[in-house]
Parts: sequence; structure tokens; C-alpha cells
Amino acid sequence: MRITDDTIHLTIAVDGPAGSGKSSAGKLLSERLSYQYIDTGAMYRAAAVAAHRAGISPDDDAALERLMNDVDISFVSGVIHLDGEDVSRAIREPVIDGLSSAVSARSPIRAALIALQRRMAEEGGVVMEGRDIGTVVLPDADVKFFVTASAEVRGRRRYDERIARGEEADLDEVIEAIRRRDERDKNRSLSPLVPADDAEIVDTSDMNLEEVVGYMLERVKKHGI
Repeated sequence: MRITDDTIHLTIAVDGPAGSGKSSAGKLLSERLSYQYIDTGAMYRAAAVAAHRAGISPDDDAALERLMNDVDISFVSGVIHLDGEDVSRAIREPVIDGLSSAVSARSPIRAALIALQRRMAEEGGVVMEGRDIGTVVLPDADVKFFVTASAEVRGRRRYDERIARGEEADLDEVIEAIRRRDERDKNRSLSPLVPADDAEIVDTSDMNLEEVVGYMLERVKKHGI
């Protein structure tokens, strides 16, 4: 927490699995608070784009470490940039989907991005969203949320997103992919996907976005906002 001119600038961690609604909730929460929104998933995807463009294998730790020493990943007006280039579309390309999961599990990538994320949060006034913010990146965050929902609900959301973009998708396959990713994320040795002991659990299965953000705002207000 940072206090300047009687204004409290909290650090807020928002974690959760894919399709839980944490990104939409985190972004809207930041807007309501006039805080900076930091999507750490986009940062890992930007690193995957950099590795893909450089032709680096996701298991080549030495090359990944050199890469992270050379690239610049930043947000400009909330938009992810790689070496000054807006890569908000590039990080959503299908080839990056699988690559980002592999790359994000590598120690050189995680070490570099966690250090960067901590620097971004030093002044407070941030809503940082990801998978291990409250447990690893910002263990001393002022407010922590773990946003979740059933695999069926999350799969339906991802399916609807793909159909809306004009992509082909099979609902059962999307749900199964969600379940497989959940298992990988929960059981990985490096930063497993688990709620922080002091996190507020927010199950969005039967809540709309306004209800979720309203709930989160009420919790944040307890800290003097």
C-alpha cells in the first residue's frame, strides 16, 4: 500500500483459472478505481511471441534467458507492447496459445517477468491479474481475489468467444481442454495455480460481470478506498 496526498493506492491481486472471468472483472475493477490494470497473461504471451519470432524452442532455457535480457515488454494505455510494437493481436494467434503455456513454465521467463511485474506494482494503484499473483508475485498484496467457476461454465464461455470471432469450435473439446489445463496448472512444480491462504474466493458460475465487480468493490472498500 502507498499513501500520497491522503490517497490510498492499493495493490490488488486477481488470480484464477482460464475462463473464470478474472480478466474482465480485473479490468473493470481497475477502471472503477482509476487504477492501472496489468494483465500478466498478456506479458507471458508477449514473451511467447518474442520466442516464436526468434525461433527459440520453449525448452531452451539459455536462449530464453538471453531473449528476456534483450526484449522490452510494457503496457501503453493498457495495451501490451513488445519492443514498442502493439502485439495485442499477435498474442492471440493460435500458434501462441500452446506456446505461451510452455514458455510461461520456464524459469528464465518467469524470473524476468515476475521481477518486471513487481516493479510495476511498487507504487501501488494497480490491479494485477494472473495465476500466481497473490501467492508468488505479490504475496503482500493489500487485497487478493481468486476468481473461479466450474469447468463447464468456463468452457462454455471460451466456446462462445470463439464462435463470436467466427472460429470453429466443439463445446465438449473446449471443456475437456479446460480440464486438462486445470490439472497441469494445479500440479506443476513451479507456481501452481492455487488460491492464496488470504484470498477472497469469488465463484462466478452464477454471477454476471457487474455482480462480480460489485462484490470485489465492497471488499476493496474495507481498506479505506
